Amino acid sequence: MDLEQIYREQYRSLVGFIAKRTGDRARAEELAQEAFVRAIRSRPRHPRSWLYAVAANLVRDDARRAGVARQHLRVVRQEAERDRNAPAADTAWTQNEDAARLRAALAALAERDRDALLLKEDGLSYDEIAERLGLSRGSIGTTLARARQRLVSAWEGGREASEDAAR
Repeated sequence: MDLEQIYREQYRSLVGFIAKRTGDRARAEELAQEAFVRAIRSRPRHPRSWLYAVAANLVRDDARRAGVARQHLRVVRQEAERDRNAPAADTAWTQNEDAARLRAALAALAERDRDALLLKEDGLSYDEIAERLGLSRGSIGTTLARARQRLVSAWEGGREASEDAAR
């Protein structure tokens, strides 16, 4: 098995396969690279079919994480908006355990991660996010993916802490 040859032959096709599912060419390139890294580590017997199966799984996992992160960000934004519009004496914000966990999860992120997620949630393109954050366009997909993973980890960590406290 010559992974270098398979890379040359399959990379563009694999990126196209992923891009059709993600709608994001830059993210597709990142996921294709991850599939090839996994192939190097695993040394599959049938690398071509294995790559596409791994790529499909990566797309599914990425979409799930992104969906969770978007849902969390949406709830935080809604809560923040309600808090801004509510009288100062309103304690609904502090009584909502999920909102507190979400705020804590977002606060646990590095400022760049939090800003990247919020800018993406606002509908900005990778180019616009890169410009606002002073990063290269090529790093935005990775920054967002890692920020989503960190947000989900912080969220899940907050859930575990809440469950432990309830026991």
